Amino acid sequence: MEKIKSFGMTNQMIAEDISAIERRYNIELGHIRGQSETVESDYYPQLDAAVRAEGAMMARHYEVFYSLERSIRALVRDTLVTDTQSEDWWNSSKIPQAIKDEVTKRIQKELDAGVSRRSQDALDYTTFGELYDVINSHWSLFGSLFNSRKGLEKVIASLNALRNPIAHCCPLAEDEELRLRITVRDWFRLMEK
Repeated sequence: MEKIKSFGMTNQMIAEDISAIERRYNIELGHIRGQSETVESDYYPQLDAAVRAEGAMMARHYEVFYSLERSIRALVRDTLVTDTQSEDWWNSSKIPQAIKDEVTKRIQKELDAGVSRRSQDALDYTTFGELYDVINSHWSLFGSLFNSRKGLEKVIASLNALRNPIAHCCPLAEDEELRLRITVRDWFRLMEK
């Protein structure tokens, strides 16, 4: 049964990789066309070409930020799992109660909207600022991962400011694109010892 599950997951991952290549390069590889692709091909061309081009350009910024934020969440999770020696670290005292309360509200709001939950992991409901608050409030755990607490504060503030136009579908100015690249580099420099 495990081999069958593994085979199925491998096929799904390959199918998603093929779909991503098709989208990225706007090519057709003969991959299975699903309902969402039909909707996209019927309605997407009706959107203004300049807006579509802007969206394609912004997609790479979103991808960078998405990947960075997901890796920060993993860093927080892994560090707290190691420290608490428990997968139930969210319910420990390591997460400030105010953050837990806000996350509970966000989950309930999603449930009340009647949409699928974005995740079963409460950490996925934290904001970028809240992730920083968790790191900062447990500097004794995270400090060994970064070379400067003040530097981390500045980089997070810059990333948070850059995140807003990306998350709210506004184009980044050319200098802000450069600032994003530099700030992502700064993030990784903070982790160099």
